[in-house]
Amino acid sequence: MKDALRELIHGALATLRAQQTLPDAPAPAFVVERTRNRAHGDFACNVALTLAKQAGSKPRDIAIAIAAAINDPRVERIEIAGPGFINFFLGAAAMHAEVATIINKGSNYGRNASGNGRKVQIEFVSANPTGPLHVGHGRGAAVGDSLARVLDANGWAATREFYYNDAGAQIENLALSVQSRGKGIEPDHADWPSDGYRGDYIKDVARDFLAGETVHADGRDISASGKIDDLDSIRRFAVAWLRREQDLDLRAFGVEFDVYFLESSLYSEGKVEHTVKELVAAGHTYEQDGALWLKTTDFGDDKDRVMRKSEGGYTYFVPDVAYHEGKWRRGFERVINEQGADHHSTVNRVRAGLQALDIGIPKGWPEYVLHQMVTVMRGNEEVKLSKRAGSYVTLRDLIDEVGRDATRYFLVARKTDSQLVFDIDLARAQTNDNPVYYIQYAHARVCSVHRQLAERGITTDSAAGLGALARLDSEQERALMSELSRYPEVVEAAAANLDPQLVAQYLRELAAAFHAYYNAHQFIVDDAVMRDARVVLADAARVVLANGLDLLGVSAPQSM
Repeated sequence: MKDALRELIHGALATLRAQQTLPDAPAPAFVVERTRNRAHGDFACNVALTLAKQAGSKPRDIAIAIAAAINDPRVERIEIAGPGFINFFLGAAAMHAEVATIINKGSNYGRNASGNGRKVQIEFVSANPTGPLHVGHGRGAAVGDSLARVLDANGWAATREFYYNDAGAQIENLALSVQSRGKGIEPDHADWPSDGYRGDYIKDVARDFLAGETVHADGRDISASGKIDDLDSIRRFAVAWLRREQDLDLRAFGVEFDVYFLESSLYSEGKVEHTVKELVAAGHTYEQDGALWLKTTDFGDDKDRVMRKSEGGYTYFVPDVAYHEGKWRRGFERVINEQGADHHSTVNRVRAGLQALDIGIPKGWPEYVLHQMVTVMRGNEEVKLSKRAGSYVTLRDLIDEVGRDATRYFLVARKTDSQLVFDIDLARAQTNDNPVYYIQYAHARVCSVHRQLAERGITTDSAAGLGALARLDSEQERALMSELSRYPEVVEAAAANLDPQLVAQYLRELAAAFHAYYNAHQFIVDDAVMRDARVVLADAARVVLANGLDLLGVSAPQSM
């Protein structure tokens, strides 16, 4: 409906230009948006205010002229508010047309082509392969995968990428931890590595290493030598073992990736050295105190950053720059990194490094979505530990406790910059207080209507129902139609703001509108035309609920 109103406004402007009421020049950008209070109309537009200077007229006079030039059965009336806002009150015909669009488009309703097939890469989760995925990784997985789905729905060609931090000190600590377990050393022993990993999973890795097991990860089979003093073999096997476990957890979560990228490849393939040479050649580095520095202050950072330390070795942001240079050269117009809030300090450094390459990377590239921490509660008490992980709650713990659907919905249902409390008891509840249950139950209710009709041998006619929508004039029916028509705007806004939480919130509001409709009216009535009309409206709700749930990676059950 927003697009339809924009077309009507542009048509009115063309008419006024032809009448020489307005100058023959392109109109400045204007906004059509839903009103907060429906007493002020369904939509409001500021076009008259944006045209005032160009036209040399009062905004209110321009608004009156635009309103007079619009004549469409979907618009019941137009009012001018304040200095010149145009408020549109939609007629029933507009809502009926939208219901027909939902039924006709089905799973494609709400999708648009604004991305025009352009390439966007979304990197998310990107956990160190040193332990099971924790709930923070789970939030990143839920948000990142939903972002990819939302961008796909807006016409972008989204690539999902997982970056494995398989190089550095943490991997050495992993290898030493597995070696110690293999030698029978427990975490509380004096010989345990000072920064060793203490979870029970280390014992499992050590057991399989000593048994000479083979694991499959990243398309390769990695076999253990079984020799407890062979630290290189332990390192390779442990990383592969944990990568496999993380992959299994993500598949159980309904998340799959198109690309898996290894940090170690940046070194083995010389990409880090190549990027450093490019930065030196571009003239944005200098030597001081035996270290190599990057002039990141030239690109908005608060201070220059060390690239190569005086004792040798690169600081951690250098491979990040090399990695993102590779993303740019792979042809991604947009790159979005979904990461924990602890990555906030790296944003400016990475962007500065990319700008310093002088290869045409735009400012603000890549984009970042940073999520805050998750607190898990059960029985009003915080859950802090997992026996398997030893120090945190794992993603698998949540999936096992409440199921994939509830886990995904709860982890995406708040804005990413807000801390999230995951209430296990609420997520498991089969009540309307549980938003996942409430939304899925709305979808299942529509399916139950069709089962009841089939049991009674009653068939419905969608075409007849669409033709009889004018008979649905109750408060609940009008409210549901209005709520349904919002969905395409929500899909657009979720992509524009990189905020899939908007979809989660919308689905809860749509479910509330449907339940109010369902509770107020009977569907299986003797009046066949009324029955067809009510069922087709319910079917429209079912379509939109299923489409929205799919954007969150949550199922739409037919029965509950």
